[in-house]
Amino acid sequence: MTDIRHIKTALISVFHKDGLEPIVAELQRLGVTIYSTGGTQKAIEAMGASVVPVESVTDYPSILGGRVKTLHPKVFGGILNRRNHEGDQAQMVEYDLPNIDLVVVDLYPFESTVAGGGSETEIVEKIDIGGIALIRGAAKNYNDVVIIPSMDDYGTLLEVLKRDGTTTLDERKTLAARGFRVSSHYDTMIHAHLSDTSLESGKVDTLNLSVPEARALRYGENPHQLGQYFGDLDGLLKPLHGKALSYNNLLDVDAAVQLMEEFQNDSPTFAILKHNNACGCATRPTLAEAYADALAGDPTSAFGGVLIANRPIDLNTANLIHVLFCEVVIAPGFDEDAFAVLSQKKNRILLERQPGALPKATVRSALNGYLIQERDNDMEAIDTWTCTTEANRPESTADLLFALKLVKHTKSNTVVFAKNGQLLASGTGQTSRVDALKQAVEKAQGFGFDLKGSSMASDAFFPFPDCVELAAKAGVTAVIQPGGSINDQKSIDACNDLGLAMYTTGVRHFRH
Repeated sequence: MTDIRHIKTALISVFHKDGLEPIVAELQRLGVTIYSTGGTQKAIEAMGASVVPVESVTDYPSILGGRVKTLHPKVFGGILNRRNHEGDQAQMVEYDLPNIDLVVVDLYPFESTVAGGGSETEIVEKIDIGGIALIRGAAKNYNDVVIIPSMDDYGTLLEVLKRDGTTTLDERKTLAARGFRVSSHYDTMIHAHLSDTSLESGKVDTLNLSVPEARALRYGENPHQLGQYFGDLDGLLKPLHGKALSYNNLLDVDAAVQLMEEFQNDSPTFAILKHNNACGCATRPTLAEAYADALAGDPTSAFGGVLIANRPIDLNTANLIHVLFCEVVIAPGFDEDAFAVLSQKKNRILLERQPGALPKATVRSALNGYLIQERDNDMEAIDTWTCTTEANRPESTADLLFALKLVKHTKSNTVVFAKNGQLLASGTGQTSRVDALKQAVEKAQGFGFDLKGSSMASDAFFPFPDCVELAAKAGVTAVIQPGGSINDQKSIDACNDLGLAMYTTGVRHFRH
């Protein structure tokens, strides 16, 4: 086949030498000529392999403290020449240029140097020039050249070499796309650092929005849609067991992780999510109790849901969870005996929450562009609230705060009912707030909850007094909402007439 290319020569220039030895061994076995320079050359020679120094090809030593090694026409001519182009091949002979069939690169660690607090001089010296040029040159000429742009791709190269050292055009094109992906991310990191971009300055905070990898998903939201995930998922969640996460799993997991961030410093808390909304949540003295009361909030919706805890899963909790069919369980850890129980279901996904932080900004597509905003990180402390009514119920503030945390992570329009650290019901995604309230009342009563003495949170203000009137009729005694409506006084007056306590925060938490 005309698109098959044999690897006969290789240029290797890598920062990290880990994992290089088996590749060098396979290249030797295949009789591939290896070109290299600097530390990489010394490392390969220490492995017992023969290396042709790049300096012997270019007739130039490494200069400027190592800043210039491979940037030379004889190197890039060897990479960029078109093997089926008569003019290119004539110049290859005229200038005595060697063909280079394989380029292996691992870039200077710019990103980790920045993250590690390196000095500006150290950071600048970790801006790779030659490596990026090698990646782009080899990727451009994927018709003839194989590019391995990162040590993360060594496994792919080993498969090729162990097979027979040949590649197809499709394989080379896939690796070329990967090369430009690596190059793009690297340049984005540099741009973010040098420009000090932020949303406050009116620029995109690319440092926090950039994503390093892409992984194919089985499909998108529905089977007829293709799907991919871009991001370093393992930096936040370590997969311990089960099948690969789907597109919908990832949406629910994202919602679950964001919600549980609100409860990280609280007593044992468990939440159950379905379609990005909490259908159950409770805070209790033990995690097993928290799970049981979270499940009681809506055992119907919990079927096939995503479960998350703010404490490691113990055996008692695991035994309770094991009875339920659930897609995903997330926790900061799993006791050994608990893991043994939960892993009995081969497809159940178990994820360990890692200490990594969530991005500072969120991105979503809109029309032919993107909407970018700061993540909603605010949560109004109790001592910042304003009591607007004659009734003041400090005994309800814990439940109001609990409800406020939940309403912030529930689709608008929404209201949430809570009592004694338990989610009783929520109205989610309604086109009017009064409809959300009606839905929540009906749902709570349907699962046998008594709303008498409960607390209610709303994600936005009440434009009319009808919401507090319905809430009072259902048994609610305390309400929290942002305030700010021109009709605030009407709702306040209604609360005073009905004996409700109302608190305002001044902060809206829409979630569309």
